[in-house]
Amino acid sequence: MLTKEYILDKSGGISSEIISMRRELHRLAETGGEAKRTGEYIRAKLTELEIPFEQDHETNSLLACIDTGREGPSIGLRADMDALPMPEEPRNLRFPRTCMSDTPGSTCHACGHDAHMAMLLGTAMIIVKDQDRFRGKFWLAFEDGEENGRGWLSMERLLEGKQIDTFWGIHVWSGLESATICVQAGPRMAGAIGTDITFIGRGGHGSRPDQAVNPVFVAANYLNNLAVAWANRIDANETVTLGITGIKGGEANNVIPDKASLLGSCRYFSEKEAEKAVEILRSVAEHTAAMHNATVEFGRNFGILGGALINDSHFSEIAETELKELLGAEAVVRSEPWFAGDSFHRYLNRYPGVMAHLGIRNEEKGTGAAHHNSFFDVDEDVLKTGVAATLGYIKAVTEDSVAD
Repeated sequence: MLTKEYILDKSGGISSEIISMRRELHRLAETGGEAKRTGEYIRAKLTELEIPFEQDHETNSLLACIDTGREGPSIGLRADMDALPMPEEPRNLRFPRTCMSDTPGSTCHACGHDAHMAMLLGTAMIIVKDQDRFRGKFWLAFEDGEENGRGWLSMERLLEGKQIDTFWGIHVWSGLESATICVQAGPRMAGAIGTDITFIGRGGHGSRPDQAVNPVFVAANYLNNLAVAWANRIDANETVTLGITGIKGGEANNVIPDKASLLGSCRYFSEKEAEKAVEILRSVAEHTAAMHNATVEFGRNFGILGGALINDSHFSEIAETELKELLGAEAVVRSEPWFAGDSFHRYLNRYPGVMAHLGIRNEEKGTGAAHHNSFFDVDEDVLKTGVAATLGYIKAVTEDSVAD
């Protein structure tokens, strides 16, 4: 039986081991699809715990299963594996880091995936050692490639044919104070729209713009037209960000290029409004190009790239109730949605469940930097809270299934 006392005692008791695993995984930082050493580390830990697993044939993604042999729910638990292709500062916002990437000049865990893997491995340790306290099956999903969007494809292959009742994931978040957690229902992370647009003109000499069709002017005019259309057509009750970050066209000051491309992305929470936004992006581009006697091409990354992450209302409710009892009502908070995206939305499209946001912002420790920032760091003392919350979710789901 899972009790509050058991959960807090076991998660606190392995705190040092979870921190150690997080530091080892932080050092191994590898980008999506290339997490070979990370995969080796996780496989070694699973083998040590005698947990059977499958590996995807194209990536380093893994799906492990703990079968208690007793009737109960089938619960998926997910952790992402990949790091980011960016440099890492030797200090966080205040102090030297407790650990550094082996390749600090090019690759680092600047989003917390090292913490996610360590918390999931810590949870697995507790389940395996005390299986008589648990019921049902636990599917441990280690996803290689969350950042580049390829990870879900590997997990989809591994999950094919598996019967799973609910999925749980944790993402550390510097937007929340350390050791607080949010399991709020509804939209929690944003969907993404790609603005992969290229205007095709006709190149020429910079001295005779009348003999060319300058795509740089087309792209600049497009931004003005788009801003007006966006303000007047996007529902005022919905948020769709317009994050155009650059125009790329031309290399010389006296040569008009043939092409000019736009860089950027948009974020949203409403699928209906996202579809409208894509149509605005497309129609304004086509009409602007026609105004200038140019044409437009839409690349493979144009349109909706990933959906919004929406927590299931029922599972969020039972999680919130359980975690208030387990961690204290003051530790379970509500927060504004996070405009970052996450492939976990694809799990929740298939299996009802919850993405929990675990706070790591501690100004005294210097762990308040934004994600995907070279100063980003994790307050390691909250890792035991993440493990406790995962066990709390297991307890809530198990008791809910018995009640049904």
